[in-house]
Amino acid sequence: MIVPRRMIALFAAALFVAGGTARACDTALLLAVDVSNSVDEAEYRLQIDGMADALLDPEIVLALTEGRVTLSVMQWSGVERQVMSLPWRQMLTKADVIRFSQDARALERAFVLSDTAPAEAIRFALRQFDEVEDCARHIIDVSGDGTPNSGSDTRGASQEAERAGVTINGIAIESMGVAISGFYRRALVTRDGFVITARGHRDYPRAIRIKILREVSRVVG
Repeated sequence: MIVPRRMIALFAAALFVAGGTARACDTALLLAVDVSNSVDEAEYRLQIDGMADALLDPEIVLALTEGRVTLSVMQWSGVERQVMSLPWRQMLTKADVIRFSQDARALERAFVLSDTAPAEAIRFALRQFDEVEDCARHIIDVSGDGTPNSGSDTRGASQEAERAGVTINGIAIESMGVAISGFYRRALVTRDGFVITARGHRDYPRAIRIKILREVSRVVG
């Protein structure tokens, strides 16, 4: 039996589309870590180690791999101080998650003695999603322990994220009261986002586990 060339072409196209679907991801999650002047070296380690530990939680590993979630890590502080510390990687297997966690734990601090400019951090983060357009959801996960003391209007940057279809969630690290949590809710997170409060940097590991699980758990229902 001779198969027409048109049928062969259509079958090949179908395989290509199916393969593309299989490779697509549910969520692109950018973890943005505050390394401004208010964060000392011990607090930096608590953030980094807490993030690395959270990624190894069995529930999070399952959600990341089932959803083929794509992760990255950036560090941010002042107006011109943002850097992608770990570029985008898709979590296809448990081994992928373990390697990403190990690389996150080994990150050296990018900036010291710098101001806090979350608006510029958001705009920098938004530009990174050009590389992961195949992901259904785009999320910026901002952690920080202070309100702005430099840079432009944070609410305006958050609104830019909304217009781009990007969700911003936050971990507000409080030393006392809820001033930072209030600022995050008013000006930093998007309307479809949420804020988790950490009671000091030592509470950060608990908070980031809850937050990442909430961000990716819909993948496995």
